Amino acid sequence: MSMRTLLLTALAMLAFAGNSLLCRLALRETEIDAASFTSLRLLAGALTLWLLLRLRSANTPSVGSWPAAAALFVYAAAFSFAYINLDAGAGALILFGAVQLSMLAWGLYRGERLNLKGTIGLLVAFAGLLILLLPGASKPPTAAALLMLVAGIAWGIYSLLGRGVNDPLAATAGNFMRTVPLTLLLSALLIGQVRWDSAGVFYALLSGALTSGVGYAIWYSALRGLQAFQAACVQLSVPIIAALAGSLLLDEALSLRLLLSATAVLGGIALVLSAKHRRV
Repeated sequence: MSMRTLLLTALAMLAFAGNSLLCRLALRETEIDAASFTSLRLLAGALTLWLLLRLRSANTPSVGSWPAAAALFVYAAAFSFAYINLDAGAGALILFGAVQLSMLAWGLYRGERLNLKGTIGLLVAFAGLLILLLPGASKPPTAAALLMLVAGIAWGIYSLLGRGVNDPLAATAGNFMRTVPLTLLLSALLIGQVRWDSAGVFYALLSGALTSGVGYAIWYSALRGLQAFQAACVQLSVPIIAALAGSLLLDEALSLRLLLSATAVLGGIALVLSAKHRRV
């Protein structure tokens, strides 16, 4: 893996973790509803990416695709609504478990294979995530768990669709712009449940503009240098990064279990990223 891909991947994971923190803050500590958060997030992302395209070149068209936009919208909406009734640990486990399974299944289907070193790394990373999440996770409500499962599969599909794009910024901008009619329809259908406050709106706009819009464009750039196994495994770091950031920024407890989990997950990812892969 090149240093450029490694740097882009690290930045994308930080953006994803920041997005989780902003969503958690908004839906747990402000008055904004899930539909409004989703709509503002996607609209802010679309506007920010459009402006970045214009600054880069006035003649650069947005590209993207409707399948990718649909996957992005389903992920964002299901993620927001699931977190109304899910605790953070169970939600992260379901989301990223679904992401890994969908992307790894695609990699296997396309003939990618891990060697022994990569397989051990993947198992160590999964074990580290389980150490952090399972012991403290209560049984989640069925409907919310299913929504988060859908969100994870949708994000896996979105990531896979982005692996072959030639212009990550233009593709991400096009995808976000295509979600606008979908998000307006969502808001119209749930107009009677709309509520928000200034803090909730701020978190939604920041999530859309920075950690979603810019973050996803960085992720699409990183995906060009990652195999499906690598792209799937590296995202296991997001719950760990989010938990560590929550400890530093939100005064959440930093336990020995968290430190051990972080060591296992990041060590496992390092093994997967350094392992040789083969196709059959």
